[in-house]
Amino acid sequence: MNASSDRAKPPLDELIGRLSALHQKRIDLGLERMHRLLERLGHPERKLPPVIHIAGTNGKGSTLAYLRATLEAANLRVHAYTSPYLVRINECFRLGRVGGGVLVGDDELRAALEEVERVNAGEPATVFELKTAAAFHLFAQNPADVVLLEVGLGGRLDSTNVVDAPAACVITPVSMDHMDFLGDTLTSIAGEKAAIIKRGVPVVCAEQSAEAMAVIEAQAKRMRAPLFAAGESWHVNVEHGRLVYSDERGLMDLTAPRLFGRHQFDNAGLAIATLRATNAFKINQAAFEAGIVGAEWPARMQRIASGELLALGPQGSEIWLDGGHNAEGGRVAAAALGDLEERVSRPLVVIVGMMANKDAQAFLANFAGLTRHIVAVPIPDTDNAMPVDRLTDAARSLGMRVEPAPGIEAALRTLAKLAYEVPPRILITGSLYLAGHVLAINGTPPA
Repeated sequence: MNASSDRAKPPLDELIGRLSALHQKRIDLGLERMHRLLERLGHPERKLPPVIHIAGTNGKGSTLAYLRATLEAANLRVHAYTSPYLVRINECFRLGRVGGGVLVGDDELRAALEEVERVNAGEPATVFELKTAAAFHLFAQNPADVVLLEVGLGGRLDSTNVVDAPAACVITPVSMDHMDFLGDTLTSIAGEKAAIIKRGVPVVCAEQSAEAMAVIEAQAKRMRAPLFAAGESWHVNVEHGRLVYSDERGLMDLTAPRLFGRHQFDNAGLAIATLRATNAFKINQAAFEAGIVGAEWPARMQRIASGELLALGPQGSEIWLDGGHNAEGGRVAAAALGDLEERVSRPLVVIVGMMANKDAQAFLANFAGLTRHIVAVPIPDTDNAMPVDRLTDAARSLGMRVEPAPGIEAALRTLAKLAYEVPPRILITGSLYLAGHVLAINGTPPA
């Protein structure tokens, strides 16, 4: 291909903009358009290796990361489809390779999206539907041993819920989020998530509230799906800083996850339970050990150890990044900060930016006992971001000291001017969109 023809190809952002114009809504749950697309593509979803389908409110991405790292440690080729992306759309598509998967390249992704665009023939479809169809198309064209498929929103009407017979269905903790699409009770939300359960397919479930568990149990029984629930079929504990997993097949004593926070032990346990609940894969203890230690997942209590932002804050400070954006996400981040405080005490500052449809007060309440210093920032270039004044009002209603800043860099520069006896611990949180912006300006996008 010559240079002039290469320049003539539209960049991915232009292509995504064109696809975005095909539907007036960003989110429009339903499967009819998805089935139409897949039929026109020749049903790539029927040509996949074994699929592990993952739904839930929090922990989906981290659980998938443990699954991927463990399967790759067992020398298996793993395709993975995740959302949303943080910096580049390529992050949503990881292609399995011997020795470890790779993010899809621009040219290959462009070709897949253009093929989906071609068969769609200008009919209404959301960007998520189009890119999910592109993922199935890519995965069917590239050989692999397993597909890890993360639900985008809910489960029942999510575009990923078109695989009839996955190897396993996984449900991470269910909590209140996206109530405008999934219902305003835990029972209704759990019902949407549990609808990924397929007849006779093992379903592996994290620890849940009583309401959510009742829904999941009922759906598993209805579908005659073997249910492997945390605290019943399997257990995970922290003992002397190590992860101890047990089920009816025995016990494993493993090194603690690299991902930080007590909740990561639970996510790792869920991944282990999933791989032990299906006979599709042969995983030995060495692969579990390597996977639990080696899993990485950006913007989940991620320590920013290099990049542009470190020089802007107070000298010697720690900067952590977490994309948590609902009350439960705030709870696990706050618990992780509490663990850090026990190890090394530092004053805590929370820089927060959120989307307008989130409950800022419920999220920030988790940090009220840890810090009185909140810096509220906007999320740049993002539709429906929460105005800073709404964030400051939410923090003040909790008795927290809060100040606005025009952006992340300005917030860090302001903190650098303050006098700290001990350099602070800074958490940037509230939205995956904000987290993506942080990784971009820091020069450390996911790879």
